[in-house]
Amino acid sequence: MSGAKTSPQARGIIPNTFAHIFGHIAKADENQKFLVRATYLEIYNEEVRDLLGKDQNTRLEVKERPDIGVFVKDLSGYVVNNADDLDRIMSLGNKNRVVGATAMNVSSSRSHAIFTITVESSQIGEDGEQHVKMGKLHLVDLAGSERQSKTKATGQRLREATKINLSLSTLGNVISALVDGQSSHVPYRNSKLTRLLQDSLGGNSKTLMCANISPADLNYDETISTLRYANRAKNIKNRARINEDPKDALLRQFQVEIEQLRKQLEENGAELSESEDESEDSEESRETKRDKKARRRRSLMLSVEELEDRDTDSTEKIDKAERDDKSPVDIDVIELKKTQTEKEALREKMQNLQNKILVGGENLLEKAEAQEQLLAAAAVELEQRKSREEQLKKAIKAKEAERIDIEEKYSSLQEEAAGKTKKLARVYTMLMSVKAELSDLQQEHQREMEGLLEGVRGIGRELQLQSLIIHQYIPVQYQVYVKRKIKI
Repeated sequence: MSGAKTSPQARGIIPNTFAHIFGHIAKADENQKFLVRATYLEIYNEEVRDLLGKDQNTRLEVKERPDIGVFVKDLSGYVVNNADDLDRIMSLGNKNRVVGATAMNVSSSRSHAIFTITVESSQIGEDGEQHVKMGKLHLVDLAGSERQSKTKATGQRLREATKINLSLSTLGNVISALVDGQSSHVPYRNSKLTRLLQDSLGGNSKTLMCANISPADLNYDETISTLRYANRAKNIKNRARINEDPKDALLRQFQVEIEQLRKQLEENGAELSESEDESEDSEESRETKRDKKARRRRSLMLSVEELEDRDTDSTEKIDKAERDDKSPVDIDVIELKKTQTEKEALREKMQNLQNKILVGGENLLEKAEAQEQLLAAAAVELEQRKSREEQLKKAIKAKEAERIDIEEKYSSLQEEAAGKTKKLARVYTMLMSVKAELSDLQQEHQREMEGLLEGVRGIGRELQLQSLIIHQYIPVQYQVYVKRKIKI
């Protein structure tokens, strides 16, 4: 999923997803504004933990509100400006995940992880009003189901495996209930995993499941089970709709706060201009007052020298005189500096909020240029690989046919016999492979037939039971009456 970070061509689905998000923002209209934030959590032993928080052992609560749906209380979220920020946040969270060693995997993940990217966009509509849209992308890493006979798990690892299998079983029950279409109850609340993914499974979303299987023959049963699991999930049908003006959108809150800060700056600017006008009017008198102030300070210092031996409190009197000596102009200067400091603080706060909001087509194209080049190069390379793969398949088929059907020239009967023997061995190997595949298909068909026959037997037993109840408890005349009404 992540691929190799060292090579752009070898990057996986996740980094290309990050690049695609910001590439779309870069190509958006200039009037459209965006806010992108990320969260990362894990579900360990049915406990929700914040992978980006200070204390990963803190247990978080899953809440639900009618206006915003299911959410995790006190979950940390970070605003990001580019794909590198998302990659750093995911790497930080991965370091905090719970892993452990089993007989099958040295670093087995012992929890389910959900990395959520929330994208909000704001644009002025045809009605002149500002409309906010919000979408979420959940990247879910499910811990694999485990069999104790193969993992050799004991103690804490066994308890972790029990919780993992239980949540995966609940997820399977939810998928079966959604595919069935006739179930009146879907057991979302039986697990934290299904509760958090409630909207992704049967709500306003589009879901993609990637199944991880093993090519080894000893894992045949697990592979078949996984493929059936994924096939059931494939049959879920959802219809996604646009989330307009959501209640929990941060973009609108940021824009309101920026507008309030801008008004405060304008008010402070008006006050500063008035203070500057007053300062210019009193510039001439300020020099005169400053001279008087200096003369008065000198006289005070002389008084100190004369009274130094007689009165030890003279210093306090001088300090008081100097405090009282501050002119209104000096006070205005202090207030002016204080107002300027507050104005700079407001401007800095507003700038920080504006930096969190991404504007379509504004400076973001330069940031995403490398990502766009990566996507374009990856697309070209993918097409080339597909073309080479098709050519190789054709060449392999041709070689196989040539190896079997080619006419060989032999210099002696012994060479001819050896060549025929080799050809016969190759044909025999191919025959055994086809027989093994046919046997697998027959076994699968047999299992399906047994399942169908069992269903038919169950229906037959149910029909016999209903017939017995009808003949034993419903009189014949009423049976005739009911049949006549059914025909009508």
